[in-house]
Parts: sequence; C-alpha cells; structure tokens
Amino acid sequence: MDLSQCVEAYTDMIVRTAFTYVQNRADAQDIAQEVFLALLLNKKPFESDEHQKAWLLRVAINKSKNHLRSHWFRKKVPLTEELSELSSEQSEILEAFMQLPEKYRTPLHLHAYVGYSIKEIAGLLGKKESTIGTRLSRAKERLGALLGEEYVP
Repeated sequence: MDLSQCVEAYTDMIVRTAFTYVQNRADAQDIAQEVFLALLLNKKPFESDEHQKAWLLRVAINKSKNHLRSHWFRKKVPLTEELSELSSEQSEILEAFMQLPEKYRTPLHLHAYVGYSIKEIAGLLGKKESTIGTRLSRAKERLGALLGEEYVP
C-alpha cells in the first residue's frame, strides 16, 4: 500500500488511537502526522497490509506515550487552571464557548477576538460568505442559550 492510500485508510484510526492517550484532538492529529512521516522514512518492507497496520498502530502508541512524557506536555497548563485565573463571568463565557461545535467556534473566535470580517473568514476557511454569516448567527444564538441569555440579533 503506498503512502497516500495508507493516509486515506488509516488516518482516522491513528488519530483516534492517539486521542485515547493525549486527550486532545490537535495533539492527536500532530501525532498522526508524525506517524506518517515515520512511515515515509521507514526503509523496511512490510509483509502484508495487516503488518503495516499493526506497525502504524504501534508507532502511534509509542509517539503518544512519548508526547505524554515530553517536557512541553508536563508544563502545559490545563484549561481548568486557566479558568481559575479568570473572573467567574469570563470563566462561564469560556466554558460555554468551548461547548459550541467547532464549525461555530472557529468563525466566532475569528470574528469576535481576532477581528476578521465575514469575507476574510470565508477566505480563510474556504467557505461562502453566506455560510460564515449563518454560522456566526447560529454561534451567537447557541452561546446565548448556553449562557441563559436571550439572543438579540
């Protein structure tokens, strides 16, 4: 199986495996990239597709464990500790924000905190402006509902 077929067939499995260790989607995706880089650099042939799959899983597990032992990971501040430094109102807003689905969270963050326009966000995310406008509106509605406030357009 060539590299592109492998990436297509096993990415989800590797990300899920890494996630069970690191408990963070972004870190799990980074580990999956490292696994496929290791596959690219691997010079030994595999006996079968099953052997290759097992090797990929083993590398994913080892890289996940290495990540957990890394200095960076041990010094990382969990979100709960970051929340303790915020006021109760800020903490409540952040917790509600983190409950939003990613498709609403990202445009809202880019618009409200980074200051991008709908047109700029659409360009960054490769979506139509109308889609971004709808997602921003829905994100505000959902955030208001989570915070127990009535949404005012």
